[in-house]
Amino acid sequence: MKNAVKILTLVGLALAASQPTAAQSDRLFLWGDIVYFYPPPSPQNCVMQSRFKPGEPVGFRMTAINPATGRRDRATEMVVHLQYAGKTIDVPMRDRQTEKQPERDFWVAKWTVPMDAPTGVVRYTVTARDSQGRTGEFKPFDVQTSQLTIVN
Repeated sequence: MKNAVKILTLVGLALAASQPTAAQSDRLFLWGDIVYFYPPPSPQNCVMQSRFKPGEPVGFRMTAINPATGRRDRATEMVVHLQYAGKTIDVPMRDRQTEKQPERDFWVAKWTVPMDAPTGVVRYTVTARDSQGRTGEFKPFDVQTSQLTIVN
């Protein structure tokens, strides 16, 4: 009987810990990827990539979900923050969803690698703020070989 009470207590604690708290619900959940952003009908358009040459278009595709509702708010403002050439460049994102393409329920931003760009890793983060004031931040995994990298 003692063991059953201990097990039920542990199960109850685990269930309680898995439920979102008010603090967790105040943060947006962000995720996304980076791709080539060549214009259609290029066969490389929207191909996932982490290495880009000078002149190539980097596409950021992201979404932000309110964990309390499981939905996105199309009025959310998202910005990519690139650490490049000793400064931070802010690239606003736009909602990609349209009446003709309702399945594209994410945001996009494009940054073309400057022609004189030095080779190396370009760090970036993405921040979001929805219409209710909730915020969130995305940081890619800190694994250098999978970072946005400029190559020759």
